[in-house]
Amino acid sequence: MIDVRPGIENTDFDRVHPWLASSYWSPGIARDRVERAAENSSLVINAFLDAKQVGYCRVVSDRTTFAYLCDVFVDDDARGQGVAQAMVELALAHPEHQNLRRWLLATHDAHSLYAKFGFELLPNPERWMIIRQAVV
Repeated sequence: MIDVRPGIENTDFDRVHPWLASSYWSPGIARDRVERAAENSSLVINAFLDAKQVGYCRVVSDRTTFAYLCDVFVDDDARGQGVAQAMVELALAHPEHQNLRRWLLATHDAHSLYAKFGFELLPNPERWMIIRQAVV
């Protein structure tokens, strides 16, 4: 059974950091940046199977109008068991993130997972802009 827990205090950064540092969205990220990002997020969610952390995600939000779901990661050995789905369900249902005008996320390959929750492609992507900066 998947045990999904909110709270940074439940995070095993010895497991989470290598996951994120090997991901396509934050390759090589330093551990201190992973921990600082978690500390400054409005919600951190961890998933466990047999007391071992197998999943992690976080929400960046003003808790009033906007939320960004990010760093959703599931350990290879736990994929296909509903871990990501359980974490996203908790994020969307969390009482501090209700009645928001907009949720966003970015994904390379999990569109079908997020579509189950109502996420869809941006209706007007030409309105969105980005600044990409090299991190030293």
